Parts: sequence; C-alpha cells; structure tokens
Amino acid sequence: MWKVFVLMFVAMSMIPAGDTAGKLMTQDHGTSPLFVAWSRFLLGSLIALPLVRLETLRLLANWRIWLRAALLTGGITCIQTALQSAPLADVFAAFFIGPLFSYLLSVVLLGERVTRTRSALMGLGFVGVMLVVRPSFDMSPGLLWALAAGLFYGAFLTASRWLAPFARPTSLLFTQLFLAAVLMTPFCLHQIPPMTPTLAGLTAISAIFSMGGNFLLLFAYARAEAAVLAPFVYLQLASAVALGWLVFEDLPDAYTWLGLTLIIGAGLASALLSKIRTGVPRQSETPTPAN
Repeated sequence: MWKVFVLMFVAMSMIPAGDTAGKLMTQDHGTSPLFVAWSRFLLGSLIALPLVRLETLRLLANWRIWLRAALLTGGITCIQTALQSAPLADVFAAFFIGPLFSYLLSVVLLGERVTRTRSALMGLGFVGVMLVVRPSFDMSPGLLWALAAGLFYGAFLTASRWLAPFARPTSLLFTQLFLAAVLMTPFCLHQIPPMTPTLAGLTAISAIFSMGGNFLLLFAYARAEAAVLAPFVYLQLASAVALGWLVFEDLPDAYTWLGLTLIIGAGLASALLSKIRTGVPRQSETPTPAN
C-alpha cells in the first residue's frame, strides 16, 4: 500500500509543479495564458496517444464528450489567467470551490443524495474559499479568474460523473485532452510566442508534469479504493504553498492559512464520511485534478 501512497504524493506534487511552470511562462515571459493551456492539451494528447482504442474514437461523435472538453478548456484557461497575477497557493485554494459546485450540480442534475452532515462540510469548505478570496470591490482579478476556473472545473467533475458509465477512464482522459486542444487551436495559432530554450523547457515541463500527475493518479486509483486515496488529493494545496514559497517567495497571510485549513479539514472529513458510509466517495466530492 505504501507504493500507492508514494504515487499519490508524487502525482499531487507534479500537478502544482506544472502550474508553477505555467505561471513562470505568463508572469516572467509574457506568454499568453491561452498558449499555456493549449500547449498543455496538445502535448498531453500526444503523450496519451497509446491510450487510444476503437471505443475512444467512437466517443468523438458524442456531443456530451465535447461539452465535457469545453468545460475543461474553460477551467484550465481561467486558472492560467489567474496565475498571471495571483499567488499559487491562493489560486489553488480558490480553485477548490470546484468540488463544492460539483456537489450542488450533482444533487440538482444527477439526483444524488443530500445529507445534512455532508452539506455542512461543503458549507465549511465554502467558508474556507471565501476567507482566501475575501470578495470586495478591490479584490484581486486573479482570484476572480481562479473562482471562474473552479466553477468550470466543478461542472467538469459533474460531467465526468455523468459520463462515467459510458467510457473507460483512459478514453475519457484522452478525449478531454485532444478535444480541448482542437477547440483552442483556432484561437491560439497566433498566440505562439518566439521559442527560446527557457520557454521551450517551461512549456514541456508544464505539459509533462500535469499529464504525468494525472497518469499517476490513474495508476493509484487502479490499485486502491477511492475512499482511501481521496484525502491525498488535498496534498495539492500543501504542494502549492511550498512551491509558491520556493519559487516566488509567496507565503499565505493569516486569513489564507485559516481558509486553507477549513478547505482541507472539510475535504478530509467528507472523505472519511464517505469511507465509513459507503466505502467509495462520489466523484463530485473528490476533487480529482484534470489539469
């Protein structure tokens, strides 16, 4: 079992590392967030080509698969825009509104069961997000983009739950990357920057680390129950704080620390509750990364 935990630790560290590279591209090299997202999807779909099967190609004719890819496109583009101006840890914390929004959508659209305890935990997580964002007229535009990214991602999680019975996870993974790249290509061909060795390296790191984290996540979920692994998803926040400090010398303020604590605490309690009651958490309550 320790091998699975190592997989989760590495996966949850690689995903924020990919976003760190994306932040360096937009913040220090003036690269468009659209290009960062598009290059990630394009390179990721090339890496995922070995996953393609006949059923994967058949999925491309399903409009729901295109809708799911469009939601992911919106989410990743918004988070890359957010990272231009907001600290890494703050962006990830605001982004975690996604599982809360997915919970609401899954109840309304998919008819999933509501419990008072789980709803209270979702509310506690929402308070945590609000402590990080602190809505006001002069709030950071980056955090608004991060909230938009979380809402897109929450809808993406619900769409994934909706489509789970119709396709293998590996097929869904490839289609979300490939179709997102297709959707973004008309808007991004003119956004390709002049490539320097540094920028080419950051582009590769952004795509490979993000894709690698998601591949490791698939391997981990194939070897252990989702209820066991769900709490480890929150290592993303710890990794984001560490990388923000090491790379950008950003440390959260007191309110952000409190918000992070509430988000992680509510998430861990929800995962534990799911494990006790069912043994397998609902996908909408497990913020599996997709970027």
